Amino acid sequence: MSDYNSSMTTYDYSSYYDENTSSAPCTYAEMRDFSLVFLPTLYSLVFILGFTGNGLVVCVLVKHRNQTNLTDICLFNLALSDLLFVLTLPFYTRYIVVSRWDFGDFMCRVVSGIHQAGFFSSIFFMVVMTLDRYLVIMHAHRVGQYRTMKAGIVLTVFVWMLSLCVSLPAFIFTNVKNESDMVTCDSTDDEVWQDYTVFTTNVLGLLIPLLVMVVCYTRIIPTLVNMRTAKKHRVVKLIISIVTVFFLFWAPYNISIFLNLLQRKDIISTDCTWDNNSKLSTIVTETLAYTHCCLNPIIYAFVGQKFMRRASQLLKKWVPFSSTYSSSRRSSVASKSSDVTSTFIM
Repeated sequence: MSDYNSSMTTYDYSSYYDENTSSAPCTYAEMRDFSLVFLPTLYSLVFILGFTGNGLVVCVLVKHRNQTNLTDICLFNLALSDLLFVLTLPFYTRYIVVSRWDFGDFMCRVVSGIHQAGFFSSIFFMVVMTLDRYLVIMHAHRVGQYRTMKAGIVLTVFVWMLSLCVSLPAFIFTNVKNESDMVTCDSTDDEVWQDYTVFTTNVLGLLIPLLVMVVCYTRIIPTLVNMRTAKKHRVVKLIISIVTVFFLFWAPYNISIFLNLLQRKDIISTDCTWDNNSKLSTIVTETLAYTHCCLNPIIYAFVGQKFMRRASQLLKKWVPFSSTYSSSRRSSVASKSSDVTSTFIM
């Protein structure tokens, strides 16, 4: 059985350093030294970049809430999901550094649940944005009348409720454990719960979203190519970037926890070397996956002409010396954008 919790939300980070497993006398001293430096550093960077980028998206859309459409609603909730996700990282950073959970049982459950809810809601809103783009481009004459503010609110409530339902076990089964001289924030060792976590993370967090993106975008691309716009190739490249980045950042982590599932069920044989490599791959791929939330504002917002114009205006008020940049950037973005791009993004 693995020495760490396969849940992406509540790793028992202290178990990365456990050198006295019952299955084999494996030593994890090098793993401990690596994770103590690598995880806090990367978590801090993800928090700073993710909070700044997604916070700017939220501020811009709130300021222009009177001009909101369905795409803006999805983009706002995507940024909000990523914000909730990164706001939990400082708690886990301290957890790693001091090797104990100092925030109590209630915060253990709340942070774990919010972390997972932020993850799933972010994925679900990306799926919604993909489907919305597909309908707008492929069936604009049929769906235009249904893309209303009311529809956006109903869809938003549904996605958040679905995310909370999927994440509910994290709120219930995560708690503080007193183990000898250590206090950990960990989920139950129940095998059903661990299998559920791997299943939802792989199926709802990767396979279904990736399938939706591939199916929708492979049908959208030929339509865009046939459009009479000079910027159609830029939009096609953007589509390919969305799918590629999503796959490259999340697939390694999902593969890693799936291999851990096979290890836990003794489907694949393991030794100390495998165990070390398994833990190391989970640490590295988990952090790589987390950085995806820093890229969402760039992929979904900052490439859009309308959003960049709004962001430039807001930054001009906040940062006086950014006026020259805003003006030049606005002109640059406007010259590179097209009607198709603005329709596709914002």
